[in-house]
Amino acid sequence: MFMMAAETIDGKAVAKGIEDEVRAAIGELGFAPALVAVRVGNDAASEIYVRNKAKKAQELGLRGTELIFDASLSEAALLAEVERLNRDDDVDGILVQLPLPRQIDPRKVIDAIDPAKDVDGFHPTNVGLLHLGRPTLPPCTPAGVIRLLDAAGISIEGARAAVVGRSDIVGKPVAALLLQRHATVTICHSRTRDLAAVTREADILIAAIGRPLFVTAEMVKRGAAVIDVGVNRVDAAFAERLAHDEAKSRALAKNGYATVGDVDFARVREVAGWITPVPGGVGPMTIAMLMKNTVAAARRRRA
Repeated sequence: MFMMAAETIDGKAVAKGIEDEVRAAIGELGFAPALVAVRVGNDAASEIYVRNKAKKAQELGLRGTELIFDASLSEAALLAEVERLNRDDDVDGILVQLPLPRQIDPRKVIDAIDPAKDVDGFHPTNVGLLHLGRPTLPPCTPAGVIRLLDAAGISIEGARAAVVGRSDIVGKPVAALLLQRHATVTICHSRTRDLAAVTREADILIAAIGRPLFVTAEMVKRGAAVIDVGVNRVDAAFAERLAHDEAKSRALAKNGYATVGDVDFARVREVAGWITPVPGGVGPMTIAMLMKNTVAAARRRRA
């Protein structure tokens, strides 16, 4: 029997809609909220992420600023900088890009950010409010996942959802958001027995484990919505595993590497009903939701 391939959920298009909402909200505020992104060290990925966040903020009419410090910066000095930003009434949103150099405890830094300015949604106060189902600044990637499901018209209420990965940044908060929308949620992890049996029961499958091509077609319920949060760079060692994916194989041959998700996209799309690509799925949503959080923080602080 002939089966249609899954509908690809275009994260770029959905993110553009959120960006339009942000522009409109800034117009209603009557001023440009200020977002400050702090980076310590020269991690290449962090440099790109922070630059993209600041650039997008400026494109949308926010005031986006980068603060860049040498990798030798002490924990005390970074905490002092965070406190300065907390006290600055002109700053609406603060994010400190992870990872940080080993001499700095990221938990201390996150805990030091004013929860009202914590646009990443990582502060324990905001995490607690999220899990209690109260208004807060939600973590950007999990909030983006929910928006993608809504944009695709996927019903969350009453659905069985499986979240593969239990990180504080994605797995746990996206599970909380799905629960708030009345899904029945299972959080899976490295000690989950017969993982494939669990994921095959899911109407909504969120892959956020950080392992390239981990979710295979055999793990997916036919017609399920599959949201791939993973971003992994793989090299020639993955050539055989990517042989069935023409686009990724070409990228690997051309660049010496390919960017893949936690889901085997080419095969899973033949089983799933909806699927997000990597790149172009969840990634654009994370930055868009960060901008939305910054505007929300500015509004709340001045209410």
